[in-house]
Amino acid sequence: MSDMSGAGDVGRPRTPLTWLYAPGDRPGVVRKALASGADVVIVDLEDAVAPHRKAYALDATVDLLADAHPVPVHVRVHSPLDIPTLAPLPGLCGLRVPKVTHATDIHRIAGLAPGLPLYPLLENALAVEHAYAIATAHPAVRGIALGEADLRADLGVRDDSGLDWPRSRVVVAARAAALPPPAQSVHPDIGDLDALAAGCARGRAMGFLGRAAIHPRQLPVIERAYLPTPEEVDAAREVVAAAGTGRGALALPDGRFVDAAVVEGAHRVLALASRTA
Repeated sequence: MSDMSGAGDVGRPRTPLTWLYAPGDRPGVVRKALASGADVVIVDLEDAVAPHRKAYALDATVDLLADAHPVPVHVRVHSPLDIPTLAPLPGLCGLRVPKVTHATDIHRIAGLAPGLPLYPLLENALAVEHAYAIATAHPAVRGIALGEADLRADLGVRDDSGLDWPRSRVVVAARAAALPPPAQSVHPDIGDLDALAAGCARGRAMGFLGRAAIHPRQLPVIERAYLPTPEEVDAAREVVAAAGTGRGALALPDGRFVDAAVVEGAHRVLALASRTA
């Protein structure tokens, strides 16, 4: 098992920006997802699979993960009962755990899958309130994210702006827990790529990094939205160059002063531009 969330050159894990869901009861679709260019493929055993197909989906996923793949594969489980079957498989790189509401949920899951990276999904108001406790519940937690469809229903919000506070909450909780920035939840309209791009721009401005997808055509839109622009890369290089002078307070040629946090952010921009962690 691997704890990598993305893949790249040997020894240089790729910073993931795209996380593509594929239904576990459709092995052909999963294999196409593995060849789609997504940074991470998430085999879905939960919402994407009808109740009468759950057992088949689990069996098909076990077959798929009997071997490792060049692309990291995560599984969104349907039930904790799935985990003992999945956890030992060599092709499994992480578990997406839906409907987590308490830190104790993570303790229980971690006990079923020792050493396996966990990614809790926060899908109701109580989970959002407990975001930091969940993010710090166990060393196996490698990232958190919102499940916005269920959260929207739970909160009864009718406008996208009603999710602004939960989105900010999960970004802050992840940062406070020293986890990577969360990826945005899926954009369900696969035909409206302009709306997807606009939503990614808003998410990036809020502190998200990357986005989950439900169709390969969404992947390049997400990647473009989240990669630094040439202007941002140039600005980051300028900050890093100034930091390399070792002269205490950092002054840029235009007269702006920057501190250590700004320098750290510039390094993150350059790392993302090269898509390495």
